[in-house]
Amino acid sequence: MSAKPSSPVVLPDVASLRAAVRAWRANGERVALAPTMGALHAGHASLVREGLRRADRVVASIFVNPTQFAPTEDFSKYPRTFDADLATLGAAGCDACFAPGVADMYPQGFATTVTLEGPAKVDLEDHFRPTHFAGVATVVAKLLNQAQADCAIFGEKDYQQLKVITRMARDLDIPTEIVGAPTVREADGLALSSRNVYLSADERARAPALHGALRMAAGKIAAGEVVGHEMTEARELLAEAGFVVDYIEARHAETLERIARRADGPIRLLAAARLGQTRLIDNIPV
Repeated sequence: MSAKPSSPVVLPDVASLRAAVRAWRANGERVALAPTMGALHAGHASLVREGLRRADRVVASIFVNPTQFAPTEDFSKYPRTFDADLATLGAAGCDACFAPGVADMYPQGFATTVTLEGPAKVDLEDHFRPTHFAGVATVVAKLLNQAQADCAIFGEKDYQQLKVITRMARDLDIPTEIVGAPTVREADGLALSSRNVYLSADERARAPALHGALRMAAGKIAAGEVVGHEMTEARELLAEAGFVVDYIEARHAETLERIARRADGPIRLLAAARLGQTRLIDNIPV
């Protein structure tokens, strides 16, 4: 394998992406894909490193996907930091960055979307963002088909998204292996997120309570406490810390269906809550 570039090669369209993957494959190299929407942080860099553990080459995509934004969400205000993102990818050892435009991904006349059930319809994120996962699944299906990588790496922080994509790839016989990478956290437990920059100093000080409530509930459930009681207690703790809770739920770790007893597991605890104007999500296993 040749030496990696100090900065990833930018691939602006599908033809250049497929040419790069074809050249790597001709050398007998495995390829990993790390899909992102940019505004990269250490959590995204960890996706690249996970890809390098599983493959010889990693291509990260940067595409702010308009179809996963609801009418109430401002697509134009999503942070776009391409030069800084390239530096982050290069430092992590990424080989290439696939950076298509909207017209490349959704050319005139585009008329196909992915319709979802299963983990996409379980009254978690889908309750608050009902059109979101259709947009995610459609763009990810395109990325998996465009790159035709051996594996694709997604962060576990967006756990419902990971389960939706895993189910979609299985159902549509997409051969790319879907890999979940562990959530990267600050020293105080707060999950890394591009949204964290919007927290005020006071909100940032209180934000780790979200992870703390999940950890407390997981520990008690693992020790035999009643699942429903612990979820109620976690909601109360978050409210006392100043959060407005969208949900904090115990769900089956694979199907995301509701779960009442530890014996019906494995269990994943998932939460979404707001501090001021910032919405934070997190999840942990029991």
